[in-house]
Parts: sequence; structure tokens; C-alpha cells
Amino acid sequence: MIRSPQPLLPVLALAPALALLAACAAPSPGPAASGPTASGPAACPRVALLEEGATLARHRPGSTPAPRNLEVAARLTGVEPRCAPAPRGAGLDVTLTVSATARRGPALPGATAELPYWIAVTDAADGRVLNRGTDALAVSFAAGPEATVRGEEMMVRIPGDPARAATRSILVSFQLTPAQLEANRR
Repeated sequence: MIRSPQPLLPVLALAPALALLAACAAPSPGPAASGPTASGPAACPRVALLEEGATLARHRPGSTPAPRNLEVAARLTGVEPRCAPAPRGAGLDVTLTVSATARRGPALPGATAELPYWIAVTDAADGRVLNRGTDALAVSFAAGPEATVRGEEMMVRIPGDPARAATRSILVSFQLTPAQLEANRR
């Protein structure tokens, strides 16, 4: 299934913070095309995981952060981009697949968890957010307390000239609460 994130205007207020966080971004280990070829993929923008948002520790709602209250702990492990010019010169289509590892905590009710994350397309020069979308990784612990998950493909279209679109940056992070983000910063 291919999903296209929708622009969220309130995210523009986050641009200065994202610009600072981008300096902390870890490049994804996934493959990226280095340039267009006659039959190959188009050049891809820089894709990175935000280091401060790459881990998630979710505790039982209303409880204190303690090991016995942990529902799930997860880490984003990569994001694989695949790029192609959009049909009819509409821009650059970037198809992303996000992956993570997760560990079930003792407070998880059931054997599955949703791990929400966001993807933001930014202007590489000033860090301004141009588009942002959200999705979630579905993880099953039916086989044991640890799991590796690879999400469904998500397509992001960056409008305009494909070569210029390839100069943008794409950042990926778990969707964290302010308390989770502060815990990651410590």
C-alpha cells in the first residue's frame, strides 16, 4: 500500500527545532540512488533518522516511567528510499520503507503494538518544513518478546524539478510526547 503524507501547516512552527535536530540526524543505512541513469532510479534527497526521535519507550497511560510499566521499547533502524521522476513532470516520487526493532514490555496488554512515526520533507538549506505526514509501524510479539518490523511503503511526492527536489532532505522520527522527547535527550 502506498500512502502520501498530507501537508500539516502547524508543523511550520517546528522548523527552527527541526533545523537544529537535523544537525543531529543520523543518515539512514539504506541504499540511496546516486544519480539518474537511462533505466535506473532518479537521484534521491538526503534521508536521515533524527537521533533524538529514533527511540521510543512507551509506558502504561497514567503510570510513572518504570520498568514494570513499560509497554514497548523500540528503535528506528533504517529508512530505505527509492526515487523516480513523477509522471507528467510533476516532481520526484520518493518511496520510503521504515524499519525498526522493538521489545515487548511487561505492561503491554496483548501481543501487538502500534509505533507511530512521522516523515518530514525539509529545505536542506534552511531546515524549513515543506511537508509532513504520519504513519505507524504495526509490530507483533506473537513469536517472542523481541521483533523486527518493516513498514509498508510510503510515497512522498516532492513537486517541481526532480533535480531540485533531490536537494531536499527527508527526516524520520517516532511520534513522541514531550516527556518521551525529554527522556531521549537525557
